Amino acid sequence: MVHRIPLRFQLVALQLGIVLAVLTAVGAVTIRMQEQQLRDAYKGRLIGVAESVARLPSVVNAFGTPQPAQTIQPIAEVIRQASNVTYVVVTDRHGVRQSHPNPAEIGRPVSTDPSVPLSGEIYVGTQTGTLGESWRVKVPIFDNAGAVIGSASVGVLESTLAQDLYEDLPQLFGWLLGAALLGSLGAMYISKLVWRRIYKLEPEDIAALLETRDAMLHGLGEGLIAVDAEGKVALVNDEARRLLGVGEEITGRAASECLEPGVRRMLTAGSATEELVLSGERILLGKVNAATVDGREVGKVLILRDRTELHTILRDRDGALDVTQALRAQAHEFANKLHVISGLLELGEQGKAVEYLGRSHSEAAFVNRPLAAGITDHDVRALLIAKSTVCAERGVEILVDPASVCTPDGTGDVITVLGNLIDNAVDAAGYDSTIAVGLDEAPDGERTITVEDDGPGVPEPERTAVFEAGVTTKQAEGINSRGFGLALVQRVARRRAGGASVGPSVLGGACFTVILRTKEAELQNNELHTHPHH
Repeated sequence: MVHRIPLRFQLVALQLGIVLAVLTAVGAVTIRMQEQQLRDAYKGRLIGVAESVARLPSVVNAFGTPQPAQTIQPIAEVIRQASNVTYVVVTDRHGVRQSHPNPAEIGRPVSTDPSVPLSGEIYVGTQTGTLGESWRVKVPIFDNAGAVIGSASVGVLESTLAQDLYEDLPQLFGWLLGAALLGSLGAMYISKLVWRRIYKLEPEDIAALLETRDAMLHGLGEGLIAVDAEGKVALVNDEARRLLGVGEEITGRAASECLEPGVRRMLTAGSATEELVLSGERILLGKVNAATVDGREVGKVLILRDRTELHTILRDRDGALDVTQALRAQAHEFANKLHVISGLLELGEQGKAVEYLGRSHSEAAFVNRPLAAGITDHDVRALLIAKSTVCAERGVEILVDPASVCTPDGTGDVITVLGNLIDNAVDAAGYDSTIAVGLDEAPDGERTITVEDDGPGVPEPERTAVFEAGVTTKQAEGINSRGFGLALVQRVARRRAGGASVGPSVLGGACFTVILRTKEAELQNNELHTHPHH
């Protein structure tokens, strides 16, 4: 079993390493700068002492005497002791010493190269002489005529420089130690703070939680969208992308820019009750819950369920129930008619029985009501027959324009549009009304669907709003299950590069007109919406 070092200890060690590395670098740079400043200070002093010796008239004039050392040595020693330097050495133009802290060295050539000062230049550097390694300055000595007649060398031992430097190091190390201690305490505090902020979890635990969360979220059969307090999408799973038809990455974007108006309205309202919302051509059941952390609301979570298929099934079920009720009523009426015919036959009224049978046959003919010959789409024919049968029981007559044309197009768009328009017309017109249906098809495949009724119609100010999701004049039953039919019709029409409109009808009510263009036009329309700059 591999024993991992806890994260808080790793953070402390990492930060301590950084602190120690920085302090070491700072200490080294500080010592180097301190040493340089010390050398610069000594350099200025050494140059001043050397130039003062080289300019003394007594020293310059001594070179014209037979024994220059007798005059120069006492002067050099007085200056050396007064300036607190290691040595003051004066040489003639041949490099022979005329002064030295050790009198035995007087009269001997210097042990280092005197060519630089004897050439008239100033030399500054470290050299090793008879007294040891020293930081020294050599300046030329000029006579009254400007000729070089010797040199003055002033120096201090490197050991003296090091000693002066070491005197300042304890204070520097004290500051560095204090900084290291403060950095260590800060490192431990930050590590503990981070450890608490991540709920005392180790990186492996956090990774496992994230993997589990991703697996759960993307494996859910329900769509899930989370937005933060600023209204930006923080999380969206695969099912939500599918339900909303979102192909691009929307995480981090404002919900107002990338979500359907109905979804945005739900998130803004923040209602905890379930309600239906239309996304594209899907009917979704959504519920918004507040996301809280430590009792503080940090965002909202929207859960979506696909109710499109259920909505279709429920509508088909209602249609089947209507057909069943119609058939039951017809069966009951047929039984009554059989009893009447049987009674007339028993009474010997065969003529009246035949007359009654003829009237009954003509009255029941609505079940096999003929349709326009141009409607060759069997699904559309079946829909019209079923709607006619059901509506007849409610006293609603559906009249199909004999000139109607509708051929199969391989989609269910005509069924969706026509079924919703007829249902809407029946709800609007009510009992004992008339509904007119017209279908037309242009040579290029463009389809026009028209449904008219003799109901109250749609006022002109409301003719745009009726196509919005959730807008209805009927009382909702349970969850807002109404107000989606016309919105769905309009979205289908737009997808097919067409449109939906409503106006007055010659029957006195409303006339809904929907245009569905060809598949090629639909593809061009989708391409235009995908690349609007084209």
